[in-house]
Amino acid sequence: MRQTMIGKGRQTRDGIRIYEQADFAGMHRAGELAARILDEIAEHVFPGQTTGEIDRLIEDKVNAAGAKSATIGYRGYEHASCISVNHVVCHGIPGDKKLKDGDILNIDVTVIVDGWFGDTSRMFVAGKLNRKAERLIQVTYDSLMLGIEAVKPGNTFGDIGHAIQSYAESQRMSVVRDFCGHGLGRVFHAPPNVLHYGRPGTGARLEPGMFFTIEPMINLGRPETKVLADDWTAVTRDKSLSAQFEHSVGVTEDGVEIFTNSPAGKFHPTY
Repeated sequence: MRQTMIGKGRQTRDGIRIYEQADFAGMHRAGELAARILDEIAEHVFPGQTTGEIDRLIEDKVNAAGAKSATIGYRGYEHASCISVNHVVCHGIPGDKKLKDGDILNIDVTVIVDGWFGDTSRMFVAGKLNRKAERLIQVTYDSLMLGIEAVKPGNTFGDIGHAIQSYAESQRMSVVRDFCGHGLGRVFHAPPNVLHYGRPGTGARLEPGMFFTIEPMINLGRPETKVLADDWTAVTRDKSLSAQFEHSVGVTEDGVEIFTNSPAGKFHPTY
């Protein structure tokens, strides 16, 4: 999409950074690497595999690319990914537990390439996917894409949240309120908070040059979560299944660019 009118970097009154046209290229490089690593990790997700081994492979791929992991050392975190299995909503810590047949998992990777942050996550399946989990994954994927469709200059962040919430709830699923998307670029987390629920026309107005993630977490049951004693792992309070997809995007003059598209077309686990 054209970006010819995007101007010099600045901040809005809401503290949201407006990046320059040339900055899109850096975000594409970082986003492409994060997405490619997830493409390559897909073959390593199977029953009997440990999440710790998956994380080790991810760290090796980040290092082999000459990039850095944004999560290793972040607030004391020690891994190159978050891997959230079944009823884990987000921030699952890789470890020795083996995947079982039918497990669904979100793998979240953030890399730093030439100072730019590429942040993405997607769903994977170990073994055979059951119908209930398959439907949850599909609704979550569709919710993300509907949220992205709402990204264009003049719309608001409330429009994004409303698109996600209204669809997910129409499918009798719930949207997690406790976690949200965020601004990024040359920093990992920055304004705005990108809520995955909301009312149309509310929140900051979208402008060309804004970079942020959209990463809805959708539950089969109720939306409430709790964080375990490790201070990272968030789970559904009712132990219902949860799914999440995440893209990093940039607002253009006439719409949106996705920085983290899968080079191999593997962003959806069953497509």
